[in-house]
Amino acid sequence: MSRRTPEGMDPAVRSSYAAAGVDIEAGDRAVELMKSQVARATRPEVVGGLGGFAGLFRLDTSKYKQPLLASSTDGVGTKLAIAQAMDRHDTVGIDLVGMVVDDLVVCGAEPLFLQDYIACGQVVPERIAQIVGGIAAGCELAGCALVGGETAEHPGLMSPEHYDIAGTGVGVVEADLALGPERVQAGDVVIAMGSSGLHSNGYSLVRHVLLQGARLRLDAVVDELDRPLGEELLVPTRIYAKDCLSLIEETDVHAFAHITGGGLAANLARVLPQHLSATIDRGTWTPAPVFSLVAGRGRVEQAEMDRTFNMGVGMVALVPPADVDRALALLTARHVPAWVAGTVTAGNGDVEMAGTHPA
Repeated sequence: MSRRTPEGMDPAVRSSYAAAGVDIEAGDRAVELMKSQVARATRPEVVGGLGGFAGLFRLDTSKYKQPLLASSTDGVGTKLAIAQAMDRHDTVGIDLVGMVVDDLVVCGAEPLFLQDYIACGQVVPERIAQIVGGIAAGCELAGCALVGGETAEHPGLMSPEHYDIAGTGVGVVEADLALGPERVQAGDVVIAMGSSGLHSNGYSLVRHVLLQGARLRLDAVVDELDRPLGEELLVPTRIYAKDCLSLIEETDVHAFAHITGGGLAANLARVLPQHLSATIDRGTWTPAPVFSLVAGRGRVEQAEMDRTFNMGVGMVALVPPADVDRALALLTARHVPAWVAGTVTAGNGDVEMAGTHPA
């Protein structure tokens, strides 16, 4: 009988990190595969390249009198379960960037750089490269740099095919140009910017209704959508950062609201002062079919839909009446669907969702 250690291991067996489930060589290969993609997501202010212990960014303080740094962090949530089920990983990185940078721009900040974090059960270099490629593509769309990140292999904690991603972004805004509730005035007009679909919120309900309740297959063409369900559910989040920055330059924007978890009413209320309210007219737009698909198949009430999903509006801008036409023209020229969705009046800080969506 062989002699065992107190932990039950044969002393003749040599342990290694790879034997424990962590493949350092796979991680190195993933870095090599992603380098060319990350190189495209840069800015002139970036110092150094990929591979350092920290990302360096030279802030040009001569451009600002009182620069304020803004930061935001977020993830993608259970939309990742769809990507993992379909084994398609090239779009969720765009979602990640959108969730981060569009929070930054709400206060008027220009997104400067972003760092990502990927935790996975097993490093598959090609899969990691796809994820990071999406993050780099999102950074290009937002005009910010991807200055670094971390990939961590967690065997035993996560199954080999599972992963989670998160990101943190930093932006800058001149102190006296920062946007927020203090700028909003009675009479301001709420301009809605159309979403590309579900974006990255409400996927636990989507999966509960469509995959578990209705038992729809991700590869099935759904009549309401005219394309496979999985393709619809993986449509990446629209990134509004550059569009919002253009609005700031060309119009007198008083506030933005990024419509994510909590829906239009809850997020718009976050940028209203306590003495003002807003009314949103649902009759001004028709949400994409995916929303009615979820509502119909799951018998989800309107109030629950409104507080779970963006319902077709990914960002709103509050502008004075004199700037409405200019703002709409600018957004149209930038290929962003936009329309007047409501107004700001005296009130108590709440948002009323009035009317019904057109059939």
